Amino acid sequence: MSIPQSAPLERPILRALGRHWWLILLRGLCAILFGVLALVWPGLTLLTLILFYGIFMLADGVLALAAAVMGGAPAPRWWLAIVGLLGIAAGLLTLLWPGLTALVLLLFIAGWAIASGVMQIIGAIRLRKEIDNEWYLVAAGVLLVLFGIALALQPGAGALASVLVIGVFAIAYGVVLVLLALRLRRHA
Repeated sequence: MSIPQSAPLERPILRALGRHWWLILLRGLCAILFGVLALVWPGLTLLTLILFYGIFMLADGVLALAAAVMGGAPAPRWWLAIVGLLGIAAGLLTLLWPGLTALVLLLFIAGWAIASGVMQIIGAIRLRKEIDNEWYLVAAGVLLVLFGIALALQPGAGALASVLVIGVFAIAYGVVLVLLALRLRRHA
């Protein structure tokens, strides 16, 4: 007679992500807050936009890295650690050199978005057997990649002209992360 396996043994990655669902929720809420601030104050100075972006990236990076470190599952979470390190680097560089030009800032944001989006898509592919509806993570990754490509193709528009796009993206990205976190909470 065989002994049936329990759900935690069958899905260790899902269980680990479920235990720390609140970190993904915080990432989503930070993105939504950043997006709302960008939309509420469309007349932001470039320095204010840079500071908002730097704080958002730093918080997102720390939370992603914490989720990777605190996971506790035997499966690799290197992709989440890379997203976290990229976010921390983007936040620190942005805060340390706030005098960046709008063009450099947009290209920097575009590079972060593309790299982070690809890492999230890779993470979703690796999780497809562990988590239901991994499309939330794929959707977040695709949004990041599309956003990065759009910014890279139109860098001359300037950061202030892109506040609306940045704000809408941040809110959409945050909503997807919040939905993912709420799904993961069921598996805690």
